[in-house]
Amino acid sequence: MKLCFWDSGAKAFPKRPLAEIRLGRAGGMLTIGYVRLEGDPQAQAATLQARGCQVVRVEEPAGSGGDLFAVLHSILDFIGDGDELVVGRLEHLGVSSRAVLAALERLEERGAALRVLTPELSSRGPGGAALHAALEAVAAVEPTAGQRPRRPAATEEILALQQAGVGPVEIARRLGVSRMTIWRKLKALDDCPC
Repeated sequence: MKLCFWDSGAKAFPKRPLAEIRLGRAGGMLTIGYVRLEGDPQAQAATLQARGCQVVRVEEPAGSGGDLFAVLHSILDFIGDGDELVVGRLEHLGVSSRAVLAALERLEERGAALRVLTPELSSRGPGGAALHAALEAVAAVEPTAGQRPRRPAATEEILALQQAGVGPVEIARRLGVSRMTIWRKLKALDDCPC
């Protein structure tokens, strides 16, 4: 995996690992920018540089089955106490609120902070507690990966499809419910002395 980054002390994209950059900074706070491959990555990197990032790392395209956030994960493994991760938007940290919350918690575990440019948010100070609480609240009600919301199947719809000659498996597929739901409702209709 090729990792691209910008170092404010260099005139070009250096090929040095981040650990060497940290050593060259005599243990001072490091501000790391992270760019997703959305829109214009070069413009995003320039914005992060202008906002004070000493290092800007750009996510690389993932191969089939690859990690879409490999560069972000390497930053979260590397970032240290007092450092700051800067992103253009909060959703650059993950595909769900749970993923964003997990990234924020990894930063907090390492003693680092998060700064978001649009809208302006920071994990430092009282706003940080509010950001963390908001992400927890959204993650608590967000469906888990692979889980899709299901609507209740109306008995009238099931009965109409069955009378039209549609089988239970096809009824379940058309209504977006489980086959067991259809079987239960059909059984309840058969048992009903209506």
